[in-house]
Amino acid sequence: MISLAYGALWLFIFAVPWENMIVIPGVGTISKLLGIVALGCALLAAVLSGRLRRWRLFHLAALLFVMWTGWNTYQGGIVKVGDALGTLNKFKTYVQLFVVLWITWELAPTLRRQIGLLLAYLAGAYVAALNTVLVYRSHAAVFRRFSAEGFDPNDLAMTLALALPIAWYLRMTYRQPLLRWLCRGFLPLGLVAIGLSGSRGGLVAAVVGLTIVPLTMSKLSPGKIVAAIVLLMASGAIAIASIPHSTLQRLSTTKAEMEGGDLNGRLEIWKAGIEALLQRPVAGYGTGGFDRAVRPFLGAGRAAHNSYLAVVVEQGLVGFLLFATMFLAVVPRVMKLPSLERRFGLVLLATVMTAMLPLSWDNQKTAWVIPALLVGLAEATVQLRAGMAAQPAPARGATPVIRRPPPRARATTGSPPPGTPAATPGHDA
Repeated sequence: MISLAYGALWLFIFAVPWENMIVIPGVGTISKLLGIVALGCALLAAVLSGRLRRWRLFHLAALLFVMWTGWNTYQGGIVKVGDALGTLNKFKTYVQLFVVLWITWELAPTLRRQIGLLLAYLAGAYVAALNTVLVYRSHAAVFRRFSAEGFDPNDLAMTLALALPIAWYLRMTYRQPLLRWLCRGFLPLGLVAIGLSGSRGGLVAAVVGLTIVPLTMSKLSPGKIVAAIVLLMASGAIAIASIPHSTLQRLSTTKAEMEGGDLNGRLEIWKAGIEALLQRPVAGYGTGGFDRAVRPFLGAGRAAHNSYLAVVVEQGLVGFLLFATMFLAVVPRVMKLPSLERRFGLVLLATVMTAMLPLSWDNQKTAWVIPALLVGLAEATVQLRAGMAAQPAPARGATPVIRRPPPRARATTGSPPPGTPAATPGHDA
């Protein structure tokens, strides 16, 4: 039953990067349906096993944050605001996101399964990137910015930027040639799709994500370093050659917008948000309240376009402290990892936190799933290393047992979904 539940979770993570491409009437996105299935399987597995894993600070902070948003939903939303539907929907989304954290933690306790979930996200990013290229080929004469069907270009770019360090890490972890080439292949494809989106914020997030390459060069042999440099240069050249000139011009203004521009109107919204926060700093304006908080200053309600500002304005300093604790709690877990995994974890966390700067991602699946995967990866790796260290040393005079590298994975009946690594943590394949 646990294997079946993990399979449902794998499919859910796989669907997250392209969820908006398929919307089921009366249900929502495809990932929502798969999430419901995964939750049902997880609950049944927990009942049959009769045990639950012990939570970490990350999960506790997430639970307290959701509880605080629930209190603010009633205190600042339902009682005092007419827009009760939007307020309730956002609170329900927070509850669903916490359920995702719990499922990910409960169903993937081993390193093999955590690596499998990372592969699931990368496979889903492949779907979104390929669809973006198809949209470009179909509408190149009509649009200036392109994205997978149903996606906002900025959301898509950030989603794909998160897959870049995942692809590089899995490329260094897997021994299977096919999987390694699939991971390599996402680098040029992902950069092309991000470029086609015309998202300047996505470009910045992609740069942050690609810092995984120089940070892990020391783990490569000289020949592989040359191959990595060639791969990156080829990926960049392919992206530049594939992106329309008008889109490249837009991306070229990224530095100017960051240094002296208004960030496409975001600065005005952020200033209004700060002014609103100063009036109600402790408890905020209630869940979903950013729109009405800035209305007196802007003359109309606007989205925050900044996850952190949205949280602090809506939930106050108390809620923001809990939200920040949830993300900061990932850092000490990642710092316990071996060198390769530690650098990968820090880069991936920095990428998701960068992606949240220009977008209202505080209630988006991607922004919650990535930290959950990092916490699970850290816990599984630490437990694996502790188990290996606890193995008794051979007796004096005994013939030592030589542990050879495991053979390449072969398809077997009852094997877990794709994503089983053949390398141990920190191994440079």
